[in-house]
Amino acid sequence: MTSAYLELGTRSPSSTSTSLSSSPYLQSSRLITLGGDHSIALPALRALSTKYSQPISVVHFDAHLDTWHPAKYPSAWLNESDPSTQSFFTHGTMFWMAANEGLIAAGSSVHAGLRCRLTDGDEQTGDHGDDTVAGWVRIATDDIDELGYAGIARKIVDQVGTENPVYLSIDIDTIDPGLAPGTGTPEPGGWSTRELVRILRGIEGLNVVGADVVEVAPSYDGAGEQTAQAAAQIVFEVLSSMVKRGIAEQKKGGGASGGKDEL
Repeated sequence: MTSAYLELGTRSPSSTSTSLSSSPYLQSSRLITLGGDHSIALPALRALSTKYSQPISVVHFDAHLDTWHPAKYPSAWLNESDPSTQSFFTHGTMFWMAANEGLIAAGSSVHAGLRCRLTDGDEQTGDHGDDTVAGWVRIATDDIDELGYAGIARKIVDQVGTENPVYLSIDIDTIDPGLAPGTGTPEPGGWSTRELVRILRGIEGLNVVGADVVEVAPSYDGAGEQTAQAAAQIVFEVLSSMVKRGIAEQKKGGGASGGKDEL
């Protein structure tokens, strides 16, 4: 998958898009993945880090950390003597692996929507300790009660900045399972679809170079397919933020007006 993402990520945008402005934002293609297993974020980050020759800031919406140390995360496949570390790779360890590979920008990466159980609650040596060492800032689901959606968005932007290349990774279980039941690891007490959408709109100034919307499991969805509908709306919001950023860059650079705006 890393090779596939590298090929996709280095494709040139359309000539229509590149002719609109000399801004680097409009001269580069972007990745969006729909899924599926969250582990797909690792090959995407490998490709983007190679493309931009630097670690990537990650904004990770999820009920779970996904930076679990493999030895702490229950897995029937774990083989600690495996020199290839292939057995370490799960949908709960991929950001731990990405951090160890130097793919994630420490200090400017954020989890949002957290409400998971921990294998060890010690802030220094437990799951949060491993997460902090990897350079993450954590925003809990309950923080929205004090900060509001605007405060959550502001905290993310302040931490990440608006110029660093950003990978936006959105697990559908960020949303409460009463509203999005179609996922494999539901956690009660999540944000509403509307709250997540408002937060995404509040961070649309970020320099998003890649994104995923993952862990949608149609077999667990309701008759009204509310999980799939929520995921589709989230993808639309991410695409819209990319287009808005492109239009802003075009105006900033004094690009040509008129014509059709393309990613």
